[in-house]
Amino acid sequence: MEEVLLLSRLQFAITIIYHFLFVPLTIGLIILVAIMETKYAKTLNPLYDRMGRFWGKLFAINFVLGIVTGITMEFQFGTNWSEYSKYMGDIFGSPLAIEALVAFFLESTFMGIWLFGKDKLSPKMRAFSIWMVALGTNISAIWIITANGFMQNPVGYVINNGRVELESFTALVTNPYAWHMFFHTIFACYIVGAFFVLGVSAYHLLRKNDVEFFKKSFKYGLVLALIATTLTPFIGHKNGVYVSSVQPAKGAAMEAVWETEEGAPFHILQIPDPANERNAMEALSIPKLGSFFYTNSFDGKIVGLKDIPADERPNVNIVYYSFRIMVVLGLLFIGMSWYGFYLYRKDKLLDSKKYLKFTLYSILLPYVAINLGWVVAEVGRQPWVVYGLMKTTDGVSPIAFSQIAFSLTGLVVFYTLLIIADVYLLIKYSRKGPETAGVETKGGVKHVS
Repeated sequence: MEEVLLLSRLQFAITIIYHFLFVPLTIGLIILVAIMETKYAKTLNPLYDRMGRFWGKLFAINFVLGIVTGITMEFQFGTNWSEYSKYMGDIFGSPLAIEALVAFFLESTFMGIWLFGKDKLSPKMRAFSIWMVALGTNISAIWIITANGFMQNPVGYVINNGRVELESFTALVTNPYAWHMFFHTIFACYIVGAFFVLGVSAYHLLRKNDVEFFKKSFKYGLVLALIATTLTPFIGHKNGVYVSSVQPAKGAAMEAVWETEEGAPFHILQIPDPANERNAMEALSIPKLGSFFYTNSFDGKIVGLKDIPADERPNVNIVYYSFRIMVVLGLLFIGMSWYGFYLYRKDKLLDSKKYLKFTLYSILLPYVAINLGWVVAEVGRQPWVVYGLMKTTDGVSPIAFSQIAFSLTGLVVFYTLLIIADVYLLIKYSRKGPETAGVETKGGVKHVS
């Protein structure tokens, strides 16, 4: 049974990570495409038309391939986690059903209208369609995170006949944990989308390709990056304070705090020993800052891991280092964004080849950071699949080891092929650049030939 549990957890983790290689770019890039389309509708400037088409094509590639990974992920609740589904289905099914019936159909319908009808639609209708896609992607994120938020912080439920049943839909949708997680995730996705636009634009600016187009694109990506990278630490801080209040084990693991203490320092680096019972190394600690980060008070109390039952602690090393690397990358993104803003304002961007190269090579770093954030959230919840109600060991399906091994192998192969296809197409069309600005008029609507 332990082998089945291990492989089931591994399969779901791999599925989530693969899926989340598509989702952040979908959420982060669509907002920029919608702004570009709106700018075109207001000005009828062909430059914004080309921008909407070029970045919209890259969005569409990622959007279509990402849908496939999301659909297969949900089947695992019935195949690998049937006991969890029986226990949680009454609550978990509601937000997922709403997400499918409302958000998915909204974004898919208007994506089809925009993708296949943009040469026939008026600029205003094009802008409206893409904003509906953006709305749909964000609604989808809300309901998925609402479901996950219950797993992290169960609210509005009763236990009846050994099952969790929904008692208050209002409590479910207003769960503070879910909303803290939503805003933190959305702004992290904006960073992914912004750095994608910055990186692709930097590639072409280094080669002096269509300079006006990509300098303007760089500006749009830079503005979103400035907003998202600057606000994310504050949103993340609020999220961390709340997480520590409802999941003290996760909060303690993020800092590797073993002894309960008030006015705890913040250790910029510490390495727990293999036994996870003491710190083998501490370097450069800032007094009382640890308590402030997790309680909003410099004298706040942090519950140490030694005061939490050993069988209710997460893997401290994974949580601690994932959190640290995520924070370091976040600080890097802030520095890159503000330095890019300085170069742009001083009209030195095109001459700053080292910065442009570094921006190009940094495209993947936001993906790393956002997936490490999910590692902290999900591994930090362990050993609970529903915090305080159901342990992960109790949620797995009673299936044979060979079955899960076969499905895991097939999933890895299938998802890897999808990722290869996504990366290949994104690189191909990113390098190709935008279509030329040949514009003709048909029925009062401008079209790119």
